[in-house]
Amino acid sequence: MTPPEASLDTRGTTPPAVLSCPPVTVLRHRADFLRAARSLRRGTEGMLVQARDRGDADPTIRVGYTCSKKIGNAVARNRAKRRLRAIVAEALFPGAQPGWDYVLVGRPGITIDRPFADLAKDLRYALRKLHAET
Repeated sequence: MTPPEASLDTRGTTPPAVLSCPPVTVLRHRADFLRAARSLRRGTEGMLVQARDRGDADPTIRVGYTCSKKIGNAVARNRAKRRLRAIVAEALFPGAQPGWDYVLVGRPGITIDRPFADLAKDLRYALRKLHAET
């Protein structure tokens, strides 16, 4: 069985506007979290944001999420991280810059209970202040 032939249609060769933003991936390795912890940081009422410029040619934005046991049991920590992921999906652009790593650290008793709109404002504020320092 042969695969279907590729279309020779050249219309639509420009990427959609969504792809004009740099790709976002999730930090997975402990070393990346530790490097971000040694770099810039900005605390807000709802979270702490750590940021570092990787200094490589990769335009990918990498984001990590962490919540300590001070937040509560596993259910509470997972809820806080879900809220942080939702905030990143809504408020990361245009404040984030390509080639940077960001780690969002949840705050005990605040990240879970703070209104969603206020958390989004916190992230935008932190990104603006972090990039103003560089």
